[in-house]
Amino acid sequence: MTRMAARGGNQETVTRLLAAWRGEVEARAIYEALAARETDRERAAVLLRMADGERGHRARIEARLGDLGVPTPDPASVRLTLWTRLQLRFAPVEKVLAWREAMEDRETDDTYARPTGDPKTDALFGELRKDERSHALAVDDMRSAAPPAVPGEDPQGRLRRILGRETWHKTGSSWISGAVYGANDGLAAVFGIVAGVSGATGGSSFVLTAGLAGAIASALSMAVGAYLAERSTSEVAAANIAGERKELEERPEEEKEELSLFYQLKGLGKTQADELADRLGSHPDAMLQALVTEELGGVSAGGNPGQAAVAAGLSTGIGAMIPVLPFFWIGGTAGVIWAAIVSLVAHFIVGAAKSLFTLRSWWSSGLEMTIAGVIVGGATYVLGLLFKGAG
Repeated sequence: MTRMAARGGNQETVTRLLAAWRGEVEARAIYEALAARETDRERAAVLLRMADGERGHRARIEARLGDLGVPTPDPASVRLTLWTRLQLRFAPVEKVLAWREAMEDRETDDTYARPTGDPKTDALFGELRKDERSHALAVDDMRSAAPPAVPGEDPQGRLRRILGRETWHKTGSSWISGAVYGANDGLAAVFGIVAGVSGATGGSSFVLTAGLAGAIASALSMAVGAYLAERSTSEVAAANIAGERKELEERPEEEKEELSLFYQLKGLGKTQADELADRLGSHPDAMLQALVTEELGGVSAGGNPGQAAVAAGLSTGIGAMIPVLPFFWIGGTAGVIWAAIVSLVAHFIVGAAKSLFTLRSWWSSGLEMTIAGVIVGGATYVLGLLFKGAG
């Protein structure tokens, strides 16, 4: 009989305790990393308190392990993977918090909910389960809570700060995520061109010409498209606001009635809606903003067209050049093979890089992208062979 069994423990109990201990060490490291990245001092303080809570959980688990005669592992032996640390650095904080909330739900169900057969350990797990639920609620509050009011702040400033807090809908981290997705587009498009022309010509010098033309065209097209998209967003917003302002100046009573009807559709009584519309009507700017919100669903001012164009063009061009590079030095079948190898490796790397922002596992994201590259390259290569045969 082992020392552990003599003290009333069992292998299942110890295994679950060690799994819970490891989860608490990792959770603390995650919250500390997020707190170090958080620019809002209040939110950073909440994250640090949550990290301290995980440390308290760890201490209670270690005490139970000691009761069972099981030595506590070295916390330094538990390290976040490099990829996890990169995701914590680059992924949107709100997305990381959602991911962490889902992890804690799974840990609560898998580790703490099932009985171990040891009454004292089960009681401890029950207490920790309640704490983890409160952590999940705290995380949810952080993702949705508005910042506190600042004394003397006007409503517009307050609204700006609240909207600034709502970053959950952002899909990446500034220009880095845009560069990854741009490289993805350029790589996929030009790999298809190179594969198709290689199939049709057997890897002749035409492949290099077609690949370079495709890379340049893709980069310029993406740059121009990004520029026009951002500029169009700004122009459409300005035009919509100008049109609404003109209607308000020419038909103020009609616009008031229109706004009242919008409020009635949202559940206000006719008297209340009319009163609210009349009050807004005495403040033209406020009335205009209300109409823009209700009729147009708000407007987006867009970003900087020049920055968008440069980021999209460069990243797309870099990704598009990868399938072309082997043909600078190698031609024929060897060039086709090397182009396929280099391109598929690049597909995997780009797919893995996307997981920094999607929080998927790097290997599954990379494998998915590689399979897509095989399909695109294989299909266009076969089409090239068919064109060659038809010629």
